Amino acid sequence: MRSLPLSLALTARLSPVVVLAAAGWTLSSGPAPTVDHESASKGGGGTKSASAPSTAAASKTYASSPAPCGSVTVKNIKSLVPGAKTAGKEIPSTDTKLRRTCSWNALKGYDYRWLDVSFEITDSDESAQKTYKERIGEKSGGGDVPGLGDQGYSVVNLTTEDKQQTREGTVIVQASNALVVVTYNGSDFESKKAPDTDVINKGAIKAAKDAVAALEGGR
Repeated sequence: MRSLPLSLALTARLSPVVVLAAAGWTLSSGPAPTVDHESASKGGGGTKSASAPSTAAASKTYASSPAPCGSVTVKNIKSLVPGAKTAGKEIPSTDTKLRRTCSWNALKGYDYRWLDVSFEITDSDESAQKTYKERIGEKSGGGDVPGLGDQGYSVVNLTTEDKQQTREGTVIVQASNALVVVTYNGSDFESKKAPDTDVINKGAIKAAKDAVAALEGGR
């Protein structure tokens, strides 16, 4: 089993692997690289209750992101990314309260898998909803995933570069003022083929369910 560092961009993920493959598969491990509930007191005489939230920030469901590398169960990491270090690798962020990402990747034989899980915390439910709509608008061809947060969306795409196929699934979830984004892809560097759509789609959704549970559990 060998693991391989790649960047978040799909093209950047593939090209280093192809180069390393030609060099005899000498690979090393490493990283590849939001909803506001308004509340107001309506007491008589214009007097507000001392316990009522005075700002929008006070009523946010999620104030910070959970630890992303602990958001997917060890069992599912072993299943989705065979050979990967289950601890994952957190990607540096300029503000870990607002955005955190963890990556797992591994090459087992010629079979490669990559998984990213990201959490984004926005100022309000409305802001998260707006961002969610923008994201799914950029990724047409997918469909809704019932039972994930307030709303969930999944899409799978196939790309080919230098005759090597890669199939990538993305799941986007809006839960109150938070967004959960899961990216899961795979390639077979012997056959040059990609895993079936169903395999990638179900894998991405499985990781997303874990991630949403971790978000809700850390509230």
